[in-house]
Amino acid sequence: MLLRTTAAGTRLAFKSQTTAFAYALRCYSHLPLKVKIDLPNGISYEQPTGLFINNQFVASKQGKTFEVLSPSTEEEITHIYEGREEDVDAAVDAADKAFKSGVWSKIDPLIRGQCLNKLADYIEKDLDTIASIETLDNGKAFSSAKGDVQLVVNYLRSAAGFADKIDGRVIDSGSTHFSYTKKEPLGVCGQIIPWNFPLLMWAWKIAPAIVTGNTVVLKTAESTPLSALYVSQYIPKAGIPDGVINIVSGFGKIVGEAITTHPKIKKVAFTGSTATGRHIYQNAGVNLKKVTLELGGKSPNIIFADANLKSAVQNALVGIFYNSGEVCCAGSRLYVEESVYDEFLAEVKSASESVKVGDPFDPETFQGAQTSQNQLDKILKYVEIGKSEGATLVTGGARLGSKGYFVQPTVFADVEENMRIVKEEIFGPVVTITKFKNIDELVEKANDSEYGLAAGIHTSNINTAIDVSNRLNAGTIWVNTYNDFHHSVPFGGFNASGIGREMGEEAIANYTQVKAVRVKLQ
Repeated sequence: MLLRTTAAGTRLAFKSQTTAFAYALRCYSHLPLKVKIDLPNGISYEQPTGLFINNQFVASKQGKTFEVLSPSTEEEITHIYEGREEDVDAAVDAADKAFKSGVWSKIDPLIRGQCLNKLADYIEKDLDTIASIETLDNGKAFSSAKGDVQLVVNYLRSAAGFADKIDGRVIDSGSTHFSYTKKEPLGVCGQIIPWNFPLLMWAWKIAPAIVTGNTVVLKTAESTPLSALYVSQYIPKAGIPDGVINIVSGFGKIVGEAITTHPKIKKVAFTGSTATGRHIYQNAGVNLKKVTLELGGKSPNIIFADANLKSAVQNALVGIFYNSGEVCCAGSRLYVEESVYDEFLAEVKSASESVKVGDPFDPETFQGAQTSQNQLDKILKYVEIGKSEGATLVTGGARLGSKGYFVQPTVFADVEENMRIVKEEIFGPVVTITKFKNIDELVEKANDSEYGLAAGIHTSNINTAIDVSNRLNAGTIWVNTYNDFHHSVPFGGFNASGIGREMGEEAIANYTQVKAVRVKLQ
């Protein structure tokens, strides 16, 4: 197969009619709704390939499929069915029918919680297989994938605990009237998740939506659809009725666009880039849908001289190299107090060069592959930008090997605040290090960003920690830790980092609307 460019654009050209026919079969084929996959760690499993609509795996209406690659080998894993606008319509109709029937929205809330707990049980029993699917499909280290799946389990159970606690209130408005409020579900919710935490984002989206009585149509990321489809087989087994959760795999410009503009969808939740978030916000505004957005970040990670430097170095590495740096809240801007800057820089250099990068199924691997060729190319481009801007490349900055999307942990020093590598989200294992003299200077630099997702503070002085936390423009502040998530703690950003929150009571509130009832007493 070749790429040929003509006046009409780029098209596929084939060396023979046989090759062309084979390619057509792969893209428009009667693909089985499940295929057997043998994982590198010896686990074999059946991977669903269809769209998940009305509690069944089905072929897309056009029968079109797309390829899913392994980032660590660049080899094909499988094909899955590609949804289009008519598939979104079918999923929305199923979700709308389920919602209006009351089979889910009007049942005893405790039953909804019980179903979520059952779903968590199924996932926990199958944790190793699910984590292996994440590792194969996303390229992340297996140890990280296992942590993700455990957080999925924990969050489903946490959300289940809110099921019978979504209460209104009685309002004292005098003796002539009885006034009260009640919280009601919104209806059909459209959800679009990213490729860096495929199953975790699936859980963060569906759990608060369905525990409050809504129904869902969710689009997986086209590069990492496998785990969400796999765990969907447990939805009916957990007792969740037909049409409550629907999964449509496909591409953003088609499926995502259809979800964000669909007139029957009452709310859209999205995790991804700020640029795409702005577009979704505009689309949703046409129908005045409710919107929550968890977007990009360029988070400061601050090291004070009185911090435990050994722990701070390890937290800095977790902050930027965890999940191959593909974390929206990554601590990609390190600010180090002047008196310990040189010592810290030397320690970070040494520690970065000791990070095990490679086969994500190797138990010793901390940093796996980047998720796609595009992401690898973007990271390497930013390395060249940093060098051209005059920053000092302390370590890393190159691709590792010739197969798989691996890149060295990368550290830049001698940076200026106006450099692109300091201002722009790279979304990879690249960190900049800047020194500061005092807190006022630090806060000014840390807040000099369009983003406001997260920040880290490392100090032994609780007064410093609280003072700086209060002055930073970020939705999450970690003190003497980093990328330290808990299922009960809300997560979300300020400014261009988004609207609304994931997890905790705040996420539940995103999926309800308040009805006020005022009764005149006779």
